[in-house]
Amino acid sequence: MSVSVIQQAKIQAQALIPLVKALQAELGEARASSLVRSALGDLYRHYGEEFARAKDAENLGTTMASAFATYAREDALDYRVIEQSRDAFAIDVTGCRYAEFYKELGEPELGFLLVCSADFAVAEGVGPCVKLSRTQTIMEGASHCDFRYRRSSATD
Repeated sequence: MSVSVIQQAKIQAQALIPLVKALQAELGEARASSLVRSALGDLYRHYGEEFARAKDAENLGTTMASAFATYAREDALDYRVIEQSRDAFAIDVTGCRYAEFYKELGEPELGFLLVCSADFAVAEGVGPCVKLSRTQTIMEGASHCDFRYRRSSATD
């Protein structure tokens, strides 16, 4: 039986939160956060590549729908699809157990760093022409997260 992404996040938080806090104390918050994003970015880009390989990489909607289903396992996310097509996938996440978990820990800023910042690296892994825009997150206190994935042409 595979471990869901939400369970992985909870397990990883036990080690990563003290590590990130120690890095922040030593290097300063901005430098430490940049280092963590960079270090985890390669891992998350790899996840995006795996999603693209597992699905029809030419169909962005199918690829990202599969990715969100993976991240939503065990009722981790409530979301509604706004648009799903070959070159677009847009959703609003209206409930997030990742955010609830980090808020319960009193660490929403680290939740944003360790969970939400992965979204852009995953999009990069799906494909070089895939762009994600997101203006708000539940982790940062918004009512919902607005994910808008678009495939642009190489000339855009």
